[in-house]
Amino acid sequence: MFTLIRLLPRSGHDKDAEILALRHQLTVLQRQTDKPKLTWPDRALLAARLHPFPRVRLRQLHLFASPDTVLHWHRELLRHRHAKASHRKRPGRPRTIRSIRALMLRLARENSSWGYRRIHGELASLGIKPAASTVWNILKEHGIDPAPERDRTTWASLLRSQAQSILAADFFETKTLTERRCTSSQ
Repeated sequence: MFTLIRLLPRSGHDKDAEILALRHQLTVLQRQTDKPKLTWPDRALLAARLHPFPRVRLRQLHLFASPDTVLHWHRELLRHRHAKASHRKRPGRPRTIRSIRALMLRLARENSSWGYRRIHGELASLGIKPAASTVWNILKEHGIDPAPERDRTTWASLLRSQAQSILAADFFETKTLTERRCTSSQ
């Protein structure tokens, strides 16, 4: 009779949460014969169901764990959740952006006498600041040899590059200075 009178002023949501928590405790106790040993999912479910209740209300419930323990489980549940969400998917530093990698490779291919330090310096002058070791690793990853081994220019490659620069030159004449004749009035 007293239990019925005690339940009347409560909302349906509070009653449902308490009933679910108590039912879960019963299933845990039915699985065990000695002192109840809760698994992590058991603790998580109890903590999630009982967290909305104020501490005073938790003290009134007949739980086999103290309200402080239940709140501790809830804090652990949140800590694990946030730790997992903020955990990096891949260990180590993030990959270099694709466009920067392409620029590094282009600089290495177009300037065969430049080593990774020179490429690193050129990128830094453009405002791109990867580590020099990153430039070295990317060049190595793409099979580009160090600068002294790439710098061996043959006569054929020299003549080919000179021919390309001659063909790229502009053969049209443009006047940049103009003559102005001034007439003076006498």
